[in-house]
Amino acid sequence: MGKAKKEQKTLFDFERSTERVGEEVKLESGDKYYDKREISPFDIPKNWIWTKLSDLTTEKTLNDGNWVLSKDMVSTGPVKLIQLGSIGDCQYIGKGFKYLTKKRFDELRGKQIYSGYLLVNRLIGDKMLSCIIPDLDGILMTAVDICWIAPNDRLYNIKYLMFLLASEYFQEKVRRLGRGSTRFRISKLNLINIAFPLPPLAEQARIVSLIESLFSRLDEARAKAREVIDGFELWKSAILHKAFTGRLVEQRPEEGTGEELFREIQAEKQRFVKEGKIKKEKPLPEIKEDEIPFEIPEGWKWVRWGELSESIQYGYNAPAKQTGRIKMVRISDIHENVVNWANVPYCDIDEEEIPTYLLRPNDILFARTGGTVGKSFLVLTMSEEAVYAGYLIRTRYSILLCPQYLKFFMDSQLYWTQLREGTIATAQPNCNGKTLAQMILPLPPLSEQKRIVSQIESLFSRMEEAVGKAKAVVEQIDAIKKSILEKAFRGELGTNDPTEESALALLKSVD
Repeated sequence: MGKAKKEQKTLFDFERSTERVGEEVKLESGDKYYDKREISPFDIPKNWIWTKLSDLTTEKTLNDGNWVLSKDMVSTGPVKLIQLGSIGDCQYIGKGFKYLTKKRFDELRGKQIYSGYLLVNRLIGDKMLSCIIPDLDGILMTAVDICWIAPNDRLYNIKYLMFLLASEYFQEKVRRLGRGSTRFRISKLNLINIAFPLPPLAEQARIVSLIESLFSRLDEARAKAREVIDGFELWKSAILHKAFTGRLVEQRPEEGTGEELFREIQAEKQRFVKEGKIKKEKPLPEIKEDEIPFEIPEGWKWVRWGELSESIQYGYNAPAKQTGRIKMVRISDIHENVVNWANVPYCDIDEEEIPTYLLRPNDILFARTGGTVGKSFLVLTMSEEAVYAGYLIRTRYSILLCPQYLKFFMDSQLYWTQLREGTIATAQPNCNGKTLAQMILPLPPLSEQKRIVSQIESLFSRMEEAVGKAKAVVEQIDAIKKSILEKAFRGELGTNDPTEESALALLKSVD
């Protein structure tokens, strides 16, 4: 007779041992040691075991994808390469494929994977993501930074592993073991040697079923909250469209007309020119019928921005400094219509040039180049003297206009459509003062402008409050999901049957 097979030890044996905490214990393989505190960081039911992916899998059932270069790919082919972007948080996103020929797949000794396999993105952003491949046709493969795990119904429920990998317990281990400054990732070796609890197969199935049931209800609530959050910009755009088409507030004949206001503004500008306060500008072209995008109330008037402005002035070009005579606002200093004055740098500027570039309350700044082209900022108050940088344009206008009305125009689709049409498409998109001056906008009487602004602010305030509550709901749901997973893998969901055979028996079937 042959020699009797030595009983296989597992992490479960060490977890239940009476050895003192912190003592190193040796696995049967003879080449790995584990600190008992690392093996069993929390208690689990007696018929569960602590194990690792390396105990449950072989190279045939767990491996990385192939190293595939751009030159290996073709526009279409029978082999589909699943990419990192298709792996979501416990869901397959499906962001398309790259393709290979069957010949190139064979030359690369491609590892074919199948629907039902678990994909694990070893490149870590906010968290390590994993998902199960849905029903897909064709020959499937994946890239080298993706680890795949084949189903094995004798050992583990593949969905159990997916939810396990999403748990905070496992994610914390991944963050601790990951490496890399620009591309943070966990190695396959580290991934497969993270210890985790494994219940009997029937319990795995019950855990998965309960998680899916609870998550389904939570996802419904989350989707409704996301609708509120994601719909805010669309709703905001609809409100602004109503505002600038004259359908947000009623028109009141006693408040006068846009035409009367326009004549007052022009008379004021002519007076300022005579007094030398502003420069005389070239007349702007008349507004043509085909420029008008929609109808406005009878008492309103279509005008060009340049007809309302007293000046459109480019900013001052100077390097930012830690100290200096005066602060210089840059577009990067503006966030959510607020300037953090503590972070605004200084610049050196001749004293006689300061008045030209000095900011005043109710000035509007406009980004003329780069990724933020078109972004605007209404200066409401000034905590200290400041000029503005060269990539900005300052527009100053009549006191007969409501500043917030003009700023809301610069948030509207009417403004952004005209801006895109006037933007010069280069590596650094840019837009000049001439484009801004020629933009058209509706001009209601001043009193109506103020009522429009008041209504917009009221509606936006209510919507922002609703969005805030929706975000809190999303955060709460995410926290509940984390809690469910934490309880699931500690055996605290109330699904465990202590009379079932220990999961230790599962390891005996490992090939």
